[in-house]
Amino acid sequence: MSLMQVEEPEPAPRSGGLFGHPVWNLGFRPFYLASALLAALAVPLWLARYYGWLPVLAKVDLAWHMHEMIFGMAIAVVVGFLFTAGRNWTGLWTPVRGHLAALVALWLAGRVALLTVGGTVGALVDLLFLPCAIWPLWQVMRRSKNSRNYMFVVLLSLLTLANALYHAVWLGWLSLPLMAPAHGAILMIVLIESLIGTRVIPMFTRNGAPGTVPKVVPTLDKVSVGLLIASALAWVAALPGWLVAPLCVAAGVVLLYRLAGWQPQRTVRVPLLWVLHLSYGWIGVGFILLALAALGMVSASAAFHALTVGSMAGLIIGMMTRTSLGHTGRPLLAGRTEFWMYVAIQVGAVARVLASLLTQAELREGLMVLATVGWTLAFWLFLAKYARYLGQPRIDGKEG
Repeated sequence: MSLMQVEEPEPAPRSGGLFGHPVWNLGFRPFYLASALLAALAVPLWLARYYGWLPVLAKVDLAWHMHEMIFGMAIAVVVGFLFTAGRNWTGLWTPVRGHLAALVALWLAGRVALLTVGGTVGALVDLLFLPCAIWPLWQVMRRSKNSRNYMFVVLLSLLTLANALYHAVWLGWLSLPLMAPAHGAILMIVLIESLIGTRVIPMFTRNGAPGTVPKVVPTLDKVSVGLLIASALAWVAALPGWLVAPLCVAAGVVLLYRLAGWQPQRTVRVPLLWVLHLSYGWIGVGFILLALAALGMVSASAAFHALTVGSMAGLIIGMMTRTSLGHTGRPLLAGRTEFWMYVAIQVGAVARVLASLLTQAELREGLMVLATVGWTLAFWLFLAKYARYLGQPRIDGKEG
């Protein structure tokens, strides 16, 4: 079943009352808004703290920055997307109304707890969210026997474990590098991106760019996923560079080869498509940079910022705009606002990767500021236009 195919739906939960506002109609609505707001605020705060401009924000340190970008912002988008896609995959309702509002409140409580209380209490509050979000997703998949998508429940469960390990290291309970669970979580999210992108980008391209015939080879897709998993495991396990590097190069090259077969050159006039192709391509670039990092030729920061700012944030922006338009009944057309948010996030990605590659202090600082401006502008533009869409009923009168 494709991402967009719908089984016979069950009746909608009753609306009205305290949680009858359209924002609680389906998971993408509040989680996209919450994640975009966190992204727009957290990165400028981190940069200000990094340069000593806000010394009072003691908890806004590197550990907080990494955690909130992975387990705060990115996870919210993944959950919102999977709640929405899960509704399509199964024909059953994922959390809506009060249930959805409670999950959003739990996610928000984690953000507030880590920034204020911190410590064990903050960690425990933060750790509650993912299990509570996974359970209803698993329930609808189990009820519908949607075994094809069980992998997403498994990956979310592994992300829960990574989050627990992150907190254990952060609190000093485990003597592991903090980067280990962070890198593991990033690579798992990249795998989710790869799986979803493989399903939808060729289909979107075929439908949205007349005349394109994306080349899809299922066997090669499986090889690509296998290489991504193998190279990710090798990196997280800190295996020798001579072993990690060829795996990462193979993963990156095969992914880029597959992407070339999807005819990205035919999408240059369709922003809703080129942003997905370009962002997906950052996965390949990121794994090639991981290979160089394994050999000590570049910093790991360059590779992981290619994967997070380039692929993760780029695909988040691209998929949030596309699914928000589609699931609010609007035409799948990108205007000036979308174009500039896509450009801004890609400029930010290039600047952030270059900042990790260069050693000249002044140039590096300038690139860091440019990356922050690009990132922040992209998410504020999303909020400026899409907050209204996400807070209104579907214009076609359908549910969701």
